[in-house]
Amino acid sequence: MAQLLLGENNGCSLSNPLSFPSPHCCISNNCYSEKEEAGSLGVPRPLCINDGSTRSERAWAYWKKLGEPKFIVAPMVDNSELPFRMLCRKYGASAAYTPMLHSRIFSENGKYRRVEFTTCKEDRPLFAQFCANDPDTLLEAARMVEPYCDYVDINLGCPQRIAKRGNYGAFLMDNLPLVESLVKKLSLSLSVPVSCKIRIFPCLNDTLAYAKMLEDAGCSLLAVHGRTREQKESRSARADWNSIKAVKETLSIPVIANGNIRHLEDAHHCMEETGADGVLSAEALLENPAIFAGFRTGEWRGYGGKEGGLDQADLVLEYLKLCRKYPVPWRMVISHVHKMLGEWFRLHPDVREELNAQTNVTFEWLENMVQGLKGRGTRLRLYLHIPEGCQE
Repeated sequence: MAQLLLGENNGCSLSNPLSFPSPHCCISNNCYSEKEEAGSLGVPRPLCINDGSTRSERAWAYWKKLGEPKFIVAPMVDNSELPFRMLCRKYGASAAYTPMLHSRIFSENGKYRRVEFTTCKEDRPLFAQFCANDPDTLLEAARMVEPYCDYVDINLGCPQRIAKRGNYGAFLMDNLPLVESLVKKLSLSLSVPVSCKIRIFPCLNDTLAYAKMLEDAGCSLLAVHGRTREQKESRSARADWNSIKAVKETLSIPVIANGNIRHLEDAHHCMEETGADGVLSAEALLENPAIFAGFRTGEWRGYGGKEGGLDQADLVLEYLKLCRKYPVPWRMVISHVHKMLGEWFRLHPDVREELNAQTNVTFEWLENMVQGLKGRGTRLRLYLHIPEGCQE
């Protein structure tokens, strides 16, 4: 299936009774000029719904129509791009986020849009995520992607220094009236629902008030990362599933949990403990994109784990094949190769150094590098977990 670049028209019907586009609608190959104003695609803007249902009922009906996806690829800058999303979907992911997109740059720069947002009709359900601090700018950017995604998501969780400098992400937790205005602007103006991804406050009551404010402002789905803004490193602080559970019990919309998802059993335990409607995984997927199919790296093999007939070299080769089909910047490709083959590179640092020294990387070179590593007799096996008490 051909890759869809932003700028290609969406021929799907918008007759969905929820006033949202029908999930998984077909996308035509007819193009429109990027000079056309956002809103000229024939997409109905205001959510004028008079069917007697409540906002939460509409949120749930839409979520169920999408199939209630449980296993979701988290948004990762330069890492949750189309070929990686498609690889994760092959191995069990049932929905995915785009990388965080900068709303102002996205609305102003055609090249940025073409490079940073690509999709295809199999890439659904899809959350298109933006960072923003201006409601009008966010709406302008969101209108450009709404025909091609199932949710427009607002990043309210990025804790990095660049987010502090740019006044977005988790640093908007200091300006909740602005956050409320961002959500309201989109929820009253778009034909697709608005979702938000947040971090928790140190105080549970503050977190619950924050989550309820987002729901009341029009958020139709909330993803909760169970760490505070100050807890930037996932390995140094466990995510607080109790806070996620409390949010789930407080809200009447779907809630997704984020944090401590290292393998499939973690995902199931998280949903059981929190009541969450799905889970997000980020860093663990970068090393092992087959997590949601039940595969574990050696680190998480556990007692009795058996070889699954798959290793990380196989995943790299599959990823490179998808990159040929869905081209992305080389910085993204190289980043994924390093993360999936990190253990091999620790064993064979000369290969890593040779990769880093390349000034003109090609797919052929990378594929030969992987085959060369295989030829050294080392494998990065992936394992399938065998529950206690079970026998083959």
